[in-house]
Amino acid sequence: MGEFDLIARYFTRPVRRAALGVGDDCALLQVTPGMQLAVSSDMLVAGRHFFEDVDPVHLGHKSLAVNLSDLAACGARPLAFTLALSLPKVDEPWLAGFAKGLLALADEHEIELVGGDTTHGPLNICITVFGEVPAGQALLRSGAKAGDDIWVSGTLGDARLALDALLGKITPALPADLFNAARMRLECPAPRVALGLALRGIASSALDVSDGLLGDLTHILEQSQVGAQIDADAVLQTMAARKTSLALPDDQWYQCALAGGDDYELAFTAPAHLRSQVEAAAQSASTPVTRIGSVTAEPGIRLLDAQGQALSRQSWASFDHFA
Repeated sequence: MGEFDLIARYFTRPVRRAALGVGDDCALLQVTPGMQLAVSSDMLVAGRHFFEDVDPVHLGHKSLAVNLSDLAACGARPLAFTLALSLPKVDEPWLAGFAKGLLALADEHEIELVGGDTTHGPLNICITVFGEVPAGQALLRSGAKAGDDIWVSGTLGDARLALDALLGKITPALPADLFNAARMRLECPAPRVALGLALRGIASSALDVSDGLLGDLTHILEQSQVGAQIDADAVLQTMAARKTSLALPDDQWYQCALAGGDDYELAFTAPAHLRSQVEAAAQSASTPVTRIGSVTAEPGIRLLDAQGQALSRQSWASFDHFA
């Protein structure tokens, strides 16, 4: 099977929003008047971002999900995406599974594939996603103010728990049901697009948690020139695994929840007087949220335990590609 046969068989579909589908030199997108175009790219590399034996259906889902998560953090509505795919060989069962997971999530969010590239080489997936947001209403990292609440969506840490289990770092092994649930959080994250849209006009800043809460939250604090006080145990209580009888050292729980990465949840700030609006937005988006702290005028992150005592960050390090 040649390159263009591969594209035609697995990735060519009718388009609705774009003037052209897959197959021309460029995609043509018409943005709604009064809207700004939101664009984001993410690359997934075999052996770095995923295990090479991962279910290709899950990999197709995650490849698009991590990009949709960026749009969610901006409060943008998804429109279209491109796919650049490097393959070591043409493996038709793998391609069928990958396309199934990718396009099922695309259909769920009414987003269409409008172009890209394929080549021969190490397994590497790069997606660029396009969305739109009303001019001046995008959620940014630079709007947090002292006194704002800090919130997170969904659960943090379960994806890292699954990764540690896959790497043999948890003894004894996780019970099968807990491992399978955590692994789904790692391999099939749910992009919080509906919540991002609902938070427009409410959140003062936002981003998605991809490399770990402490590291990612630092981007908001630096760009907003503020600090944060975090209730570490409130973050721990978002973990589904934390609510089970699983016994792990405290340090490992904190590493998973505070710096684990691969959660693709939203971390955002909002004025304290808008708590009811945040909760209403979460309910309308069918997405749980948890208030985990507050923004401070003093720079840096201060972690507190359940008794309000300061915690040392110890070795809880977020993911860094070049560390």
